[in-house]
Amino acid sequence: MEKISVLIEALPYIREFHGETVVVKIGGHAMVDDDILEKTVKDILLLYFVGIKPVVVHGGGPEISEKMKKFGIQPRFVDGLRITDKETIEIVEMVLDGKINSKIVSYFIKNGGRAVGVSGKDGLLVVARKKKIVKRIGESEVEVDLGFVGETEYVNPGILKIMIENGYIPVVSPVAIDLNGNVYNMNADIVAGDIAGALKAKKLIMLTDVDGIYRMEGNKRVFVSKMRVDELEEMLKGGELEGGMIPKAEAVINALKNGVEKAHIINGSKEHSLLAEIFTKEGIGTMIYR
Repeated sequence: MEKISVLIEALPYIREFHGETVVVKIGGHAMVDDDILEKTVKDILLLYFVGIKPVVVHGGGPEISEKMKKFGIQPRFVDGLRITDKETIEIVEMVLDGKINSKIVSYFIKNGGRAVGVSGKDGLLVVARKKKIVKRIGESEVEVDLGFVGETEYVNPGILKIMIENGYIPVVSPVAIDLNGNVYNMNADIVAGDIAGALKAKKLIMLTDVDGIYRMEGNKRVFVSKMRVDELEEMLKGGELEGGMIPKAEAVINALKNGVEKAHIINGSKEHSLLAEIFTKEGIGTMIYR
């Protein structure tokens, strides 16, 4: 009876999201722990089999760094962005497109799903431009050359729509290209947000290694379960967010401004956190809404 009551609790949410597109960005421990990754894939498949249309975007930073070291290249970062020369972009493609993307697709197939791996290059899904950052050094502002690090020029979601309409789960690697054929390493959070906005997805879900967003109230660090997108913007502008939460916040803000209804930042290393966030009233992470 307990199992049946759980299904009954989920029924209104299954009805609400049936036929809707949900973009899931897989990151954190799921990218380095195969057991967590396969469990995450199974949770996404449950969404798929109750009529939700998932699109998966994945990262792979730790594996890229590991592979670089094996080739004798020391990873270097500026403001959390990997400096990516010609040799490094080849390693990025090898790891993201060749290894991680195909591994995720194989987990979907092993567990009865229909998944197709694509990169941002395929069908000009994500058209990139070179990302430029400026650092202040003393009294001067200096532009830092990150190499082949990109940001989104625009998204062509047509290839994803074809796959979704034909019952496939797209699995997207965050490698993109410009119209001159240059390949760029992209931030997976930003790519997920841009794709969610282009698809006008019902939800954008970020799986990470922390429970969600925290804010300071006096001397206490307090967990935020719900917040408006303008509140998140204020936190970002006020410097209250740091590290990997910054691109996640930027991606969420961009997605919500482009038509996504709600976004969620949740701890993907907790078992079934994805299902708990979607199918229960309380949820488990931070929900951001328009």
